[in-house]
Amino acid sequence: MEAALPNFYFHDLHPAPEDFHAEVIAGLSGEVKHLSPKFFYDEQGSQLFDAITQLPEYYPTRTEIGLLQRHAGDMAGILGDDGLLFELGSGSNIKIRVLLDALRLQAYAPIDISREFLRFSAGAVARDHPALEVHAICTDYSKPIEVPDCLDAERRTVFFPGSSIGNFEPNQARELLQRVAGLLGADGRLLIGVDLKKDPARLYAAYNDNQGITACFNLNLLTRINRELDADFDVSAFRHHAIYNEALGRVEMHLIATMRQRVRIDGCCFEFQTGESIHTENSYKYSVEEFQSLAAQAGLAGVQVWQDDDALFSIHCLQAA
Repeated sequence: MEAALPNFYFHDLHPAPEDFHAEVIAGLSGEVKHLSPKFFYDEQGSQLFDAITQLPEYYPTRTEIGLLQRHAGDMAGILGDDGLLFELGSGSNIKIRVLLDALRLQAYAPIDISREFLRFSAGAVARDHPALEVHAICTDYSKPIEVPDCLDAERRTVFFPGSSIGNFEPNQARELLQRVAGLLGADGRLLIGVDLKKDPARLYAAYNDNQGITACFNLNLLTRINRELDADFDVSAFRHHAIYNEALGRVEMHLIATMRQRVRIDGCCFEFQTGESIHTENSYKYSVEEFQSLAAQAGLAGVQVWQDDDALFSIHCLQAA
């Protein structure tokens, strides 16, 4: 695709492949069994998550898109023209396209670890914006971020939508924000989506939808382990369970064993008792003040905050302090 598009450049920094086998064995061997949410997104998991974003109970995606559409002009005024826009996690093209329509940029640089998905999604943006340089960077943004030497714009913006920051433990989130601050430089801006604290009933409904799609999404992780690691989970003997842990300010997703089970993975044996949990995801929620405090610890100062009328979701603009 890049050969046919003169404005499209693909920079493969060859991120180390995730060791799915080793991380699953380590996670299930812990005192508290857990699996990383980054492994949700095989082909089936990605399709299920797309379906989740369309559910009436799941407010984050449509609320964030609404905020971008309503305030894109204000955001463009703060971010300025002729700069370089990085996007962490090349997700829904809907969100970035709202910004691209509002900004006059020198270049757009989406960053994602998923090589073929990145190539496809970034190539589509390049095709639809022939006057824009698109530099897709295949790397792992959860680690120190490398930038190709050709990307030397003085004004830099980082766009981090979707409240993905909530999937990191607070200390990990702070470290990621510190790396982003280093990427921005003195005059750069970070535009980041953050899910807000709210009525626990609203959160419960969002992660326990009536159609059971979130349950399928969570359980698909065991199906993937069976398929790719030749494991023998009885997936029907686990149920999805999501709760809001108010003390920690996070939604927790679990898979609960409904009966005793012994699972084998490559010579390793794991015992599950009835009611035992596999912890699969955290999604931290923040008040505006809490997130601003976290950002300040990472060397970032608030410039502007936008939130919807129901105070469900926020978008923060931050700069180096």
